[in-house]
Amino acid sequence: MVEEIDVSPAAVWPVLTDVERWPEWSPTTTSVRLLEAGLFGAGSAAEIRQPKLPRNVWRVTVWEPHRRFEWVTRSPGVATIADHVLEALPGGRCRITLSAEITGLLAPLFVPLLGSMTRRYITQEASSLKVRCETSQSTS
Repeated sequence: MVEEIDVSPAAVWPVLTDVERWPEWSPTTTSVRLLEAGLFGAGSAAEIRQPKLPRNVWRVTVWEPHRRFEWVTRSPGVATIADHVLEALPGGRCRITLSAEITGLLAPLFVPLLGSMTRRYITQEASSLKVRCETSQSTS
């Protein structure tokens, strides 16, 4: 899912990476709790609860500050990889690209069950991030 946001990447990155505050602006996230002390970044793990899904622990596997992070959650036979890519656009704007991929031996069973919900959640997350960042920018 791609969404253009009318604020700079420098304004979006802190919102995107403050994962414990996602429940404040994303209806697809009930709670997020970092599992280690310190800043969110490479190797960080977070327990996430989402409507209609079991509790999952996500671990950051790719970290490119101010540009991208990717994290993965695993369960027997399945891994879900979620990517978050931020690109600068002319005029102090940016583009966020959110994607998720379900892989593993049992993925053919999970994709039909969770694929449409995953796409719906990603669409909601991108549009909610846009609203949060543009609203925060206009009130500051």
